[in-house]
Amino acid sequence: MKKPHEKDRLNHASPILRVKDLRDVEQAALGRSNPPPLMQLAGLAAAGLARELAGDSGKSVLIIAGPGNNGGDALVAALQLRQWWFNTVVVCPLGCKKYRGDAADALKAWQSAGGEILDTLPANGDWALVIDGLFGIGLQRDLDAASATLVDHINALGAPVLALDIPSGLDADTGCVRGAAIAADHTLTFIALKPGLLTGDGPDHCGTVHVASLGLAAETRAAPHGVLIGAGVLQHVLPPRLRNSHKGSYGNPGIVGGAAGMSGAALLAGRAALKCGAGKVHVGLLDTGLAVDPLQPELMMRTADSVLRMSDLGALAIGPGLGDSADAAEYLDWALESACPLLADADALNLVAAFPRLKTKLKQRLTENTILTPHPAEAGRLLGISTAEIQADRVTAALRLASELNSAVVLKGCGSICAWPDGHWAINHSGNPGMASAGMGDVLSGLIVALLAQGVPERHALTAAVYLHGAAADRLVAQGTGPVGLTAGEIADAARQLLNAAVSGA
Repeated sequence: MKKPHEKDRLNHASPILRVKDLRDVEQAALGRSNPPPLMQLAGLAAAGLARELAGDSGKSVLIIAGPGNNGGDALVAALQLRQWWFNTVVVCPLGCKKYRGDAADALKAWQSAGGEILDTLPANGDWALVIDGLFGIGLQRDLDAASATLVDHINALGAPVLALDIPSGLDADTGCVRGAAIAADHTLTFIALKPGLLTGDGPDHCGTVHVASLGLAAETRAAPHGVLIGAGVLQHVLPPRLRNSHKGSYGNPGIVGGAAGMSGAALLAGRAALKCGAGKVHVGLLDTGLAVDPLQPELMMRTADSVLRMSDLGALAIGPGLGDSADAAEYLDWALESACPLLADADALNLVAAFPRLKTKLKQRLTENTILTPHPAEAGRLLGISTAEIQADRVTAALRLASELNSAVVLKGCGSICAWPDGHWAINHSGNPGMASAGMGDVLSGLIVALLAQGVPERHALTAAVYLHGAAADRLVAQGTGPVGLTAGEIADAARQLLNAAVSGA
């Protein structure tokens, strides 16, 4: 498989549609009295991007057209590239007999212009670009052996690949590979983003993602959809600070966790909260042997029960390093009765999964007052299913968690998904593989609780912190720190820089 590619710069307000909702948009457009020529528009958009990517190298463009509408889009692009004097080679390895409607018209137009159709990949070729129009978003099954072998051969060509709508073999709704999938350098997706481009295996197969709305931008925003979380979420997350202010002006979060041998988790969360603007951060450890954090002495070290007794907390996080002891369960029970915004992470989530009475208490909290931050294994425990089932459809899993637990949720992982009980959802696009190291979730908890304590509304605090977390890691990698060896403790400083830049408008 090819190496991961540089992330694109998608608009943070871009809608994300699942296949069913996208089909509804398409059908509504095609049902107009003067319907737009969607295949023609898609093919021309593909040809325009292909021309830009192939350049004037004098090499040929190889176009692989499948048996459905994705193949029709590819044939329209082929004809346009031929008219621009590109040496264009078209292969229909699965045959052309299944073409119907617009796709059949595209095939006829190609052949009428003198274009040939090959039925197998050329043995040799010096390709400036390969266009993948094999399978589109309608793929609902694993590829058969012949198709999987074909995908492997395309990946082995060694030429840049432009995938149309979605890399062949990738599930548009889930980002799961259906047996085998094209590893594209660029993906031109039509009408709107799809979840499978942004989460799961999607980012490793899509390369740089481009969106061609085909004139249906307004319709996509009217349909049920998620949204992309991008840099714009940091705008206005915190106002500029008044000169006449003090530490009490900027929140008073509490963090409870840190059982024996795990105090580092709570300290990482506390340090992140402090560096993202919280005025006073109270860290309540179950392991009472640490009276001061020697690396961050500004943290106010307390016992877990003393933090839970505080009446003036602006927000409370519980779970980092909490453990599964009877005391831990009692502290979580206590925390669930708190009236302040509550974040539950790590061991707190495992305790909720293990004790029905805690789950009941969690569900009874105010919807806009609770945030859960599970990784896939924790999400599986909460829903009583396997980690593999969570990963098989991450958007659905996140929405189910939010609905069943009456809480805002971020399902962490590649393309972290935020979801709310009212059915709204969003996918984060920041972050990189360097974040696959211990303690990253603890830092995220600290970022979220810091924003909550400073009065940022729950939805904005969650999406801003999730984006900031990944963007900080991206900044460090761009500066040469990571991805190999990137540590959670390094994230907080980079997040502070990004947050200050957003506050100052830089």
